[in-house]
Amino acid sequence: MCCTHSFEEVKNEPLSPPVSLDGIKGMKFFDPHVHMTSRTTDDYQAMADAGIVALIEPAFWLGQPRTGLDSFRDYYSSLLGWERFRSSQFGIKHYCTIGLNSREANNEALAEQVMEMLPLFIYKEGVVGIGEIGFDDQTAAEEKYYRAQLELAKESGLPVQIHTPHRDKKGGTRRSMDIALEHGLDPYKVIVDHNNEETVKEVLDRGFWAAFTIYPFTKMGNERMVEIAKQYGSERIMVNSAADWGISDPLAVPKTAALMKIRGISDVDIELITYRNAITAFAQSGQIDEADFGMVSGNIDQSQKFEGNTILRGGQQPRIDKSSIIIS
Repeated sequence: MCCTHSFEEVKNEPLSPPVSLDGIKGMKFFDPHVHMTSRTTDDYQAMADAGIVALIEPAFWLGQPRTGLDSFRDYYSSLLGWERFRSSQFGIKHYCTIGLNSREANNEALAEQVMEMLPLFIYKEGVVGIGEIGFDDQTAAEEKYYRAQLELAKESGLPVQIHTPHRDKKGGTRRSMDIALEHGLDPYKVIVDHNNEETVKEVLDRGFWAAFTIYPFTKMGNERMVEIAKQYGSERIMVNSAADWGISDPLAVPKTAALMKIRGISDVDIELITYRNAITAFAQSGQIDEADFGMVSGNIDQSQKFEGNTILRGGQQPRIDKSSIIIS
């Protein structure tokens, strides 16, 4: 099944009624794949208000190629520093996965340098996996550095977060799993992301974790996700938002939970798909303790600084009244 729609197809589809988040008040959510580098502080506030208590930010391609090793170094450092701090200012526990993304693996001269640097980052506090790695165009270079990073995951004992390709999704997903097994990885420590209806059965049948990116018009809408949950249940299945620099929604996880509840999926299954399974999969890193989530939300001081910077601007109060139309 194709995971994209033409403009005409989208225009002619019946619109679904808006999903209210009222039905999921009090529920907690974990978004295991969200690129907060691309988001504003308002998104962090909205996510916290919707019940997101923890997230994982995978290293990824920023929209244009990086041209030097230092740009990778600074980016990885920001995932461990500024973004973790910024997230904490809204009571959300921030983790990350570190890796060389598939797209930039095709610059082999730079990729070699990045591979030498990765061990300096993957053992740091808050790093819960090697990712997101895998295939884009399924080139020889992509395979070379995917294999190298699988070996790095074996050495470090960290889970692997796989980016499956947009083109030839089914073949690329199978190839990604084949190679992971060839390198001796336990499929229970491998999270295969960006699944759809074509890939989910094989991923689950082979013992891997199946993650679904809920993304407008591409990848997987949450109505389709509800049907997958009804068909396959909640074992080793999780959802995420990605929420990258494209048109995306950082509230995709709670919105999916709300729709699942409306469509009759049990609270137990909703909790597994939108919270518990992500913790179970990535806690294999030894870095995730659920008790830490409450500690973050209970110790928020938005006047705190990181490298001399805060999330506030001169005279700004820590919390803006979102119900007011006045911006003062």
